This record gives sequence, structure tokens and C-alpha cells, in this order.
Amino acid sequence: MDALALSAPRRISVPIDNRWGAGDMAVLDFGDPKRPVDLIFVHANGFNALTYRSVLQPLSGALRIWAPDLRGHGRTRLPAVPDGRRSWKDHRDDLICLLEAIDGPPVALAGHSIGGTSGLMAAAERPDRVSRLLLLDPVVWRREMVWAMNLPLAGLLSQRFPIVANTLRRRALFDSREQAMGAYRGRGAFKGWPDMMLADYLADGLVETDCGLELACAPAWEASNYAAQAHDPWRALASYPGAVRILKAETGALCAVAPSSRRPNVEAETVAGGGHLFPMTHAELTRDALLDLAV
Repeated sequence: MDALALSAPRRISVPIDNRWGAGDMAVLDFGDPKRPVDLIFVHANGFNALTYRSVLQPLSGALRIWAPDLRGHGRTRLPAVPDGRRSWKDHRDDLICLLEAIDGPPVALAGHSIGGTSGLMAAAERPDRVSRLLLLDPVVWRREMVWAMNLPLAGLLSQRFPIVANTLRRRALFDSREQAMGAYRGRGAFKGWPDMMLADYLADGLVETDCGLELACAPAWEASNYAAQAHDPWRALASYPGAVRILKAETGALCAVAPSSRRPNVEAETVAGGGHLFPMTHAELTRDALLDLAV
């Protein structure tokens, strides 16, 4: 592997200005800065772009990859007000701004969980900027659930989802990174993670405050992403004309798109032995899929 592939990603900021508020989106820029961007990769809820460094960096010898921190995550500095949120249209619109900031030909776009769903919705709005999609267990509820979440009182009911309540109770402050590492290693959602990936998550997932190290993605914002479900990924899937490859978890999948999708441009398959966070536990498989997408 050449020196470029082993070099650390550059940190850049992309100005974002839309109806959800203005600020800077933090982006990790992997690969040769002299070539056009080949791929955008968007992380899952509660995490950040650096979490996936060990997946993306080995690809940087062949590809130039932009990996942003979503609003309310990592080092991105955009208003993130959880009160009253109903959908992920803010993430969609931020990604549209990011796509419009890229010079050169249309890019491949991949995303995990909320990143896949938000990327799909952005691609449906700007198909001229996205050549093809790879969605890693995107959050696509069954159609009746999507319909129900758009009812007038659904926003109040979604606040009672167990995952929302559990997230709001999450510990948000640590004395040190070592303490956070010990609290997470091998537990809950982090079970099976390599230590390097966990350390990368914490590197941009904790910010220094006067009281200690605080989660960059506040539990209230993470919880609002779980509760805000009044968007329609099915409509986006129907309107995006490019090729879509979906990799679904075998256990705990959040994607209701069937492998036998009737849409000729949509291919869905299941990752054997993979849970919702399979990009963390099946890094090589994920890396191969990203390479297939972008070359």
C-alpha cells in the first residue's frame, strides 16, 4: 500500500446554509486531493465520520472520499435543536448542499443507517449529482409505519419509543477518554468492535468542556433522530433513477426493502451474520462493497 493510502485524512469545512440554519459541516477528505471526489460516505446516528476511518482509509489509494459529520454530530457546527423535529429533511438538505459544493462529475454515495436514508433522499432530489448508491442497512420502515409516522399526533407518540427513552438516559459526560473506552468496550452496541474503531469514534465523539469530556452528539439530538420519522424513503427510492445496492443486516435489520424488489435499479441482499452495525464488525465486506460502488 502506498504512502497516500496510509496518510491521515485531511480535515476540511464546507459552509452549509439552508432553512435549518447555517454553519460549517466538518468533512474528512481521504485520498489524492488533486483528483475529483469519487465517493461520499455518511455515518450512522450518534457516530461520526472518523468512526469509519479503518474502513475508508485503505481505499484512499484508489479513491477520493469525502466523509461528513452530520448536523449535531462530531465536529460539524450547525444548529441542532431537537425540539419539534419531525423528519430527517434537515440531514437531506445538508447533504444536498454538500453535493452542490463538489466540483467535478456526479459522485457515488454510500451511507450507513440514517446516513444511507438521508443520502437516498438527497440523491432523489439531486440525481444529477449522484451516480449510484450503496445503502448499508438504511432505516426504511414498512410502508404502513411510514404512513403512520406522518399522522398529526405521531410526533408525540414517537417520543415514547423505548430507544428514545433509553438514549435520553445515556451517560453524556466522562472524566477521560480511557474511562469512556472502558465504559463502551464490548458492551451494548459496541460489542464486537475493534479497539481501533472504538478509539476513532471517541476521538471525534467526545469534546472537551469545563466539566469533562462530553458526547459531541448530545443524547437529546440522537434521540430526536430516532423519534423524527415523518419522511418517506419509499418515495425517494421510487424517484431516484440510478443504481441502488442495499446491504441489509441479517439480525435486527431496520430496512424493509425486500431482496425481491420489483424495481430493476434496486438490488437488496442480506449480510450473513451481520447486525445493524455490520460496517463495524464486517469491515472488509463493507470496504469491498464501497470499492465495487466507486470504481
